[in-house]
Amino acid sequence: MSIRDWPAAERPREKLLERGAASLSDAELLAVFLRTGVAGKSAVDLARHLLEKFGGLRQLLEADMPIFLAEMGLGPAKYTQLQAVMEIGRRHLAETIARDSVIQSPRAVRRYLKSMLRHEQSEAFGCLFLDTKHRPLGFEVLFRGTIDSASVYPREVVRRSLAKNAAALILCHNHPSGIPEPSQADLHMTLRLKDALSLVEVRVLDHIIVGDGEPLSMVEQGWFAA
Repeated sequence: MSIRDWPAAERPREKLLERGAASLSDAELLAVFLRTGVAGKSAVDLARHLLEKFGGLRQLLEADMPIFLAEMGLGPAKYTQLQAVMEIGRRHLAETIARDSVIQSPRAVRRYLKSMLRHEQSEAFGCLFLDTKHRPLGFEVLFRGTIDSASVYPREVVRRSLAKNAAALILCHNHPSGIPEPSQADLHMTLRLKDALSLVEVRVLDHIIVGDGEPLSMVEQGWFAA
């Protein structure tokens, strides 16, 4: 049965307009993006098939282009549209946190950092550089490593902080496993960076670990004091 034959309240686009995007399932949101299905499958059926094939929405969104294009109902136009939508989301989050001190919007900061690092297939370490009023100056990924580790060099972090004229920063790295629990190595590295940066009067406000779900704040967990 075509989606056009469904009751209006059950059609994804109409449901979104009436109840908001948050009311839609992953399959329904993807169906709105796909717009049309393929022979024998409605857009929602196709969306469900794709989510099952890839293992979830995140895995589909992060799929390499050749793998993405190999699936029925997907092509270069859909791939470019999806990449554009994801970048729009990242830039929206960046503008959201740019207006105020990061102290005023910690949840928005965590969401932004997750958008910048969660798609990384290997461990990556970055910094959100801040001015004297703790407003963002920019975000940079400084180091990339393997599936479970990345070498971090304090000298390079200090150098980039000085180049940005940063007064403070938030450290951030991802755990590709999806589990944001910090290791002893994470804590040791954080304290080394904190000591090194204090020599040039740059404060470390937090270290955020990105995995599945809500990113973890080392400061909120009591692992170190800002």
